[in-house]
Amino acid sequence: MSIHARRHNARRLLVERRLRALLHRSHPRDLREGCRYVLAAGGKRVRSVLVLLAAEAVGGSARAAADAGAAVELLHNFTLVHDDVMDHADTRRGRPTVHRRWDLNTALLVGDVLLGLGYDRLLRTRSPRIASILRVYTEGLLEVCEGQALDLEFERRDDVRPGEYFRMIEMKTARLIAMSAELGGLIGGGTAREVAALRTFGFRLGRAFQLQDDLLDVVAEEEAFGKVIGGDILEGKKTYLFLRALQEASARDRAALRRLVRKAPAGAPRNPRSRASRARVAAVTALYRRYGVMAAAERAVQRDTAAAVRALERLPDTPARATLRWLAASLLRRSS
Repeated sequence: MSIHARRHNARRLLVERRLRALLHRSHPRDLREGCRYVLAAGGKRVRSVLVLLAAEAVGGSARAAADAGAAVELLHNFTLVHDDVMDHADTRRGRPTVHRRWDLNTALLVGDVLLGLGYDRLLRTRSPRIASILRVYTEGLLEVCEGQALDLEFERRDDVRPGEYFRMIEMKTARLIAMSAELGGLIGGGTAREVAALRTFGFRLGRAFQLQDDLLDVVAEEEAFGKVIGGDILEGKKTYLFLRALQEASARDRAALRRLVRKAPAGAPRNPRSRASRARVAAVTALYRRYGVMAAAERAVQRDTAAAVRALERLPDTPARATLRWLAASLLRRSS
């Protein structure tokens, strides 16, 4: 294991301790167990670790940023629980989603409690910049919700343009990662220039992260991915791959793409593992390959990652900065 991987894991354990301390709260049983279920699923904790590394990169302490790191992780999991409800997802990280394991109402409440716990944890942060920290966190929450609303709106529209797609992922995904880096910079006592550099790093890394997610939806191994392959296709998501393919395809193939990438009507039976669903995913993936859109997505991921790493040059040359560079490179190689 590299020194950067060890440093990453040590920061992740700091966040995990904060999260474990939350699991003893006395909620109604289903609510308590639902929150435990979500947090026990683990995950890479990329956003929370980013808070700690960003604080260190400007001369601060990882321990002082640990509560904010936990708050970001709770906010992220709130979005996942609610996203799964909206996307009718059956699995998350290889396990049944909360609304499948319990029911819809419990899932909504679990998400709400996770968000409330996030604010509770954030308010434990000791910093003279606490007002700015709360503002950045709240603005990030609002923008993530707006991005999710755009994502849902796009499912009903046939005229989504690539520029609109990028605006949506900047709000839905990039904003939360940028927020994580910005919070760390504020808690660590960074200058305005350093905080701006961290925000840019997170923003460009977040764009790359979402583009990589779009790509993994059709190329990942299902067991490693933890979700059904082709879920974006079956839900009618207007991803980079789909919009790029529409631009490149012949009129005939464009019509086929619009027919195949569609959201099922409300109340229609949903079985993403059925033979018909898998055939749809295979047909769309073949068209993506024909028009080279997966290779285009890979190039876009590499461009945004390179831009993220360049932003780090405005920070002091420290071990934490080196680990941030390593983190950006490792996300390029992820399989889930």
